[in-house]
Amino acid sequence: MKSLKIFLTLVLICLICFVIAPQAWAFCGFYVARADAKLYNQASQVAIARSDNRTVLTMANDYQGEVKDFAIVVPVPVVLQKNQIKVAEPKIMERLDAFSAPRLVEYFDPDPCAANEYRFESAPRPAAPAMAEAQDAMKQRRNLGVTIEAKYTVGEYDILILSAKESGGLATWLVQNGYKIPSGANQLLQPYIRQKLKFFVAKVNLQEFDKAGFQSLRPLQISYESPRFMLPIRLGMLNAKSAQDLIVYILSPEGQAETTNYRTVKVPSDTEVPVFVKDEFSRFYRSMFQTAYNREDRKVAFMEYAWDMSNCDPCSAEPLNPEELRQAGVFWLDSDRPSESNQPFLPRRPRINSGVFITRLHVRYTRDRFPEDLMFQITGNRETFQGRYILRHAFTGEMDCKAGRQYVRSLPARHEQEAQTLARLTNWNIQDIRKKLPQIQSQILPWWEQIWLALSGRI
Repeated sequence: MKSLKIFLTLVLICLICFVIAPQAWAFCGFYVARADAKLYNQASQVAIARSDNRTVLTMANDYQGEVKDFAIVVPVPVVLQKNQIKVAEPKIMERLDAFSAPRLVEYFDPDPCAANEYRFESAPRPAAPAMAEAQDAMKQRRNLGVTIEAKYTVGEYDILILSAKESGGLATWLVQNGYKIPSGANQLLQPYIRQKLKFFVAKVNLQEFDKAGFQSLRPLQISYESPRFMLPIRLGMLNAKSAQDLIVYILSPEGQAETTNYRTVKVPSDTEVPVFVKDEFSRFYRSMFQTAYNREDRKVAFMEYAWDMSNCDPCSAEPLNPEELRQAGVFWLDSDRPSESNQPFLPRRPRINSGVFITRLHVRYTRDRFPEDLMFQITGNRETFQGRYILRHAFTGEMDCKAGRQYVRSLPARHEQEAQTLARLTNWNIQDIRKKLPQIQSQILPWWEQIWLALSGRI
């Protein structure tokens, strides 16, 4: 038993947080629907691989409704060719999430009597390192100012690339082709039309979908060349009931990515919190994020992770291998480099720069606080960062020594500091937190010290 505890002091237990971003995903455009299907997109996950002026954008979705009613509209900078559109692997977003998610780490205090002198050490820091059917007559389309620039079937999706002269014409065209668009679409479509953007419209090809036997919609991935490095989010607000959460994974060969038209702020991190947070991590992180979001006046992009894909410390999941990176849109990998997909994962082993740096940005947006689409830039800053929350378990074995008594006396102050930190991060009631703190071991203390600690509320 004792050897097991010593072993545990050397082990870092990483918890993967899949609850930070809801499992349902949405697009950054808006849904259009036939009849009165109730569609809301509340959370989005988007992966963007970017180098020079080339962008590969992968969009997962959280569509809730019948597949036959699914359709989306997303602004794009160019007329996409068929080879620029593909269906992505469904698991790739899960892998990106698992690798970059905020995490809990656990440390176990050693036996203070095992050494001549007990020294309290802080936890180690991470190492640096819709398609609308084209059934209208050509004359009618000209009158509405809508042009079908291209038409494809890709996988289980039918794709249209539309251009429009004015938002009312585009909205009318969609309605006349059997789609009910969200209220307010005209107003938000107009800025994209003024910028001469095109509209990527996709719906499910039911014959292909049924033939393949899919159980859910797969992500769509598009690639294009454009100096504009942006993500349209305003259309996504049309289907939203309330504030939306957007997780953006930006992959580049350089360094950290950041927003240029809103501040980019690191999420609170590297703090020690009470051990009961392990069983309430979902609730903790939601409260912590909301508190930080309010403090920043609800108009910032939070950085939750920034790291070279070649390693991690601590690791919540294995880094993506070269094949997975290509599935995520990374196009600059050296094709002659030997594949590492079959190699054993060694998180602590030094490795060369992978050529892929990942930044995870978390934006909670509403129309009043985010009146503009997100604009990004890639920087040369390769500083690593992660949302990381530390649990320190007190030693619970026998401690029949002076150092053990000193250690026990130190625990109340440590637990109180953890409680204060948790209250500050989450705005939780401090008294409620204190009720959940662990009871210190007082067996080895003299009876008068036990009475004093009891009267002071520390045990």
